[in-house]
Order: sequence, then structure tokens, then C-alpha cells
Amino acid sequence: MTSTPVIAIHGGAGTIAAASADPTSAQPYRDALHAIVSAAQAALLRGASALDAVCLAVEMLEDCPLFNAGHGAVFTHDETHELDAAVMDGASLRAGAVAGTTRVRRPVRAARAVMEEGAHVLLAGAGADAFARERGLEMVDPSYFSTDARRKQLHQALAANRVALDHDGAPLVEGSKFGTVGAVALDLHGHLAAATSTGGMTNKRVGRVGDTPLIGAGTYADDRSAAVSCTGSGEMFMRAVAAYDVCARMHYAGQSLQQATEAVVMQTLPAIDGRGGLIAVDRLGNVCLPFNTEGMYRAHARGAELPHTAIHR
Repeated sequence: MTSTPVIAIHGGAGTIAAASADPTSAQPYRDALHAIVSAAQAALLRGASALDAVCLAVEMLEDCPLFNAGHGAVFTHDETHELDAAVMDGASLRAGAVAGTTRVRRPVRAARAVMEEGAHVLLAGAGADAFARERGLEMVDPSYFSTDARRKQLHQALAANRVALDHDGAPLVEGSKFGTVGAVALDLHGHLAAATSTGGMTNKRVGRVGDTPLIGAGTYADDRSAAVSCTGSGEMFMRAVAAYDVCARMHYAGQSLQQATEAVVMQTLPAIDGRGGLIAVDRLGNVCLPFNTEGMYRAHARGAELPHTAIHR
């Protein structure tokens, strides 16, 4: 029995002011989302695994400076970059993640390499960079991740003496780019996978790690239930173990994907001041993309149907 393949991606959730988001400023984001989800959709239709599809999508998101992952990542307080990523295969429950990398061009590839090597699930800092280098992954000078818009964002945060989520209080304009990126997929064989990548929070303390590379918090996939990738206030997603909670609600409580995702995003997270959203696909091909902020960059495609992209509700 074959399944209809499904792919969903996100480029971050947050305060994306609709009133100030004119079509001209929004179009580059829509174009990028459409191109990326279309590439992953085409791969799935050719028979690619869910794992390959989500990794392809996240690699492309990491390469796009519109989003806070890879090239275009935000700065730490010390004007450096520390990047996190994770992948999980729903068929085997294998997972891999990296945190605080500084030289791996595409952190999601390092996360997948950790998973495939199999000895560990999470590598951090210099050890993660060394592992990626040993595995022959492309390494770059840290300046590769920098953009002028991100540096300006840091200086504004420093002047205001605050740590800023990438999507805090920003209209959709250049220099106010938005958070974590991720992808979830169901492939022709009925298998699920999830991948997530981020540059973290502007002006974050060096060494801070959010929910993205923590399996169960920001990233989770299980063929028995769903694949989930989160974006938002990472500390709250960690405290709620948000991605796993969606799958647990389905597996143990018999909730539908919609019931589980709505409960986590609209009830559990707001109760602890958790802002953001998630994307999820279940083993039946249902897709949910809830968020409790003003907007979330997102796109999804089912089978050979035309992809859908959206920013606001």
C-alpha cells in the first residue's frame, strides 16, 4: 500500500504585522517558500524518503538569507553565530542533532550525520564542528552566516538591552526576518520524518541552546502518530516538551492531529507564556499548522497538487 506524499515547511512564527506587510515585501518570502516546498514535493513524488525530503527542504531554508538558519542566522551577544539543528526518522525513531555549531555550512547535514553514525544523538559546540569536519561536510568561515540586516538587528537589541526572538515585534520588512525553519513529511511508503534548524535568538547569551536540537521539544517524528517541527519561544517549548506532547496525545489519548496540535499550541504553551507555532503531518497524511502569534511563514503540498503558501491566518 502506498501513501500520498505530503510535505510541510515553516520559516518561523511571530509578530508579523499584517497592516505593514505590503505585498511587495511579502513576495520574496512567498516565492522562497514556494520554491523550497516544490523541490521537496518533487523529490517525494520521485520516491524520495520522508527523511531525504525534510533534509532537502531544511538545507534550502538554511541557504536562504530570508530565514534565521545557516546563511542569515542571527547574532549572539558577542556578535558570533551559534547554530542548532535536528532530524528524526519516524520509521526507526533514530535521531540526530547538533547545538552551538559555528562552522558547518548546513547544520541539518551535521545533525543527520550524527543520526547515521549512531553512537550519539546530540553533539554540541567544538565537538559538533569537529565531527562534521571528520565526516567531510562543508565548513565555512563564521562570517559566511553574517548579513548586514542581522548585524543591525543585534545592535538594536543591544541598545535596548534585551534578548529578541527573531520574530518579536517586527513588521515584514528587511532586517526583521523570522525564526527557526523546519520541515515534516510523509513519503510514498507511509514513513514520517521531521527536521528543524535555527540560529536562535538575537543577542542570546553565548552557549544558550533552545528547543530545536532537543528531541521531543522542538523536533519529533514517530510513524505511529506524527512528525512535528516547532518554532517560537524555545524555553517554553522545552518546558512543555511540545513536539513529543503532540505525538503522545495521539498515541496514548487517541486524539486527532488537529486536537493534539491545537491543545499544545493554544492551551499548553500559552499557559506558560509560550509563543509560536508548529507544523505537523500524521501517518494518514493530515496536516496541521497552528500558531498562537500573528503569523507563521509556512507552505505545504499534497501529492502532485499545487503547493499552498501563507504568512498570516
